[in-house]
Amino acid sequence: MLGLAIAQEIFERFPDEDEGRLAKVRAHVVSRHSCAEVGDQLGLGHHLASRAGSIPSEEIARLSENRNVLAAVVEAALGALYLVHGFEATRSAVVEAFGPQINYALNEHVDYKTELQEELARLSQDVQYTVVAAEGPSHDRRFTCAALVDGEEYGVGQGASKKAAEQVAAREALARLDR
Repeated sequence: MLGLAIAQEIFERFPDEDEGRLAKVRAHVVSRHSCAEVGDQLGLGHHLASRAGSIPSEEIARLSENRNVLAAVVEAALGALYLVHGFEATRSAVVEAFGPQINYALNEHVDYKTELQEELARLSQDVQYTVVAAEGPSHDRRFTCAALVDGEEYGVGQGASKKAAEQVAAREALARLDR
């Protein structure tokens, strides 16, 4: 539901935009990260916590703030809305809720991993990512990842997720390639 609604919206809004660019925009907008942001903006974590019933308060606090849980709740809610109201009614709500993510993806978002991979493909080189370290408790991990270009470390990054750390490592690797 989400992917179809966003794909239709960006295609209709930007009919002359490059297909590859639109695919990247769509991928960012429908990502778990974007779904979690929308869930946060809609206050779904708070609503989840207020209707928890007999679940221990520590568990509900942890779940209601978990980005993966928020994203899953958004996706489930969209599925339920689609089943009850149909595609068109749900589509307009999706486009409204995800509008800021569409604008961000079009105007500001940079996917360093994809840019690095495309640049290295032109140079007939390859990139691999490896986790160098994972620190902290499971609910609050901090990852350090390295971008290895043909086995040589080109960049290292830290983030709250492996993907975020890999993005930082890819940005560093791109900067090194540009030297």
